[in-house]
Amino acid sequence: MYKRILVPLDGSKLAEQALPHALAHAEHFGAELILFKVLEPLPEVTLSAPAAVRAAEQISAQLAQEYLEGVADRLRAQGATVHVEQIEGKPYVEIVRYAEEQGVSMIVMSTRGRSGFSRWLLGSVADRVVRGATVPVLLVQCEPACKK
Repeated sequence: MYKRILVPLDGSKLAEQALPHALAHAEHFGAELILFKVLEPLPEVTLSAPAAVRAAEQISAQLAQEYLEGVADRLRAQGATVHVEQIEGKPYVEIVRYAEEQGVSMIVMSTRGRSGFSRWLLGSVADRVVRGATVPVLLVQCEPACKK
C-alpha cells in the first residue's frame, strides 16, 4: 500500500518525533523512507555581498546533508531503506510538490498542534501540507515538552 514515505525534517527534535511512526509504517509495508529537508533561501540584504550569501547557503546545504545522512544512518542501522533529499524553497510548497512529482505514497510529519490565533499568527507547515497534499498525511502530535 505505502511504498515511499516522505518524512520532512527541519533539524529539530520536534520534527524527529515523526521518525518512529514513519519507521513503523516503513517496516510494516516494506516501504522506503525519504528524509526531506527544505532549505529556505537566505534573504538578499542590500548591504551584504552576494558571494557571502552564496557561501552561507552552501554551508547551510552541507550541514543539512550531514544532518540528513546522520539521521538516515540511525534508521539504516534499524534495517530501514532510507533515501535523503534536500531542496530549496518554501517548506510546505516543496513538500507537496515533491510528494506529487516523486510518487510518494504517504507523508509523515510532526506538529505542535497549535490552534486558533496562534496558528493563524504563526502559520503551520503541517496544516498547509494537509490542505495541499494529494496523498495521505500522518500528523504526529508532539510531546508536551516541545510545545513550550
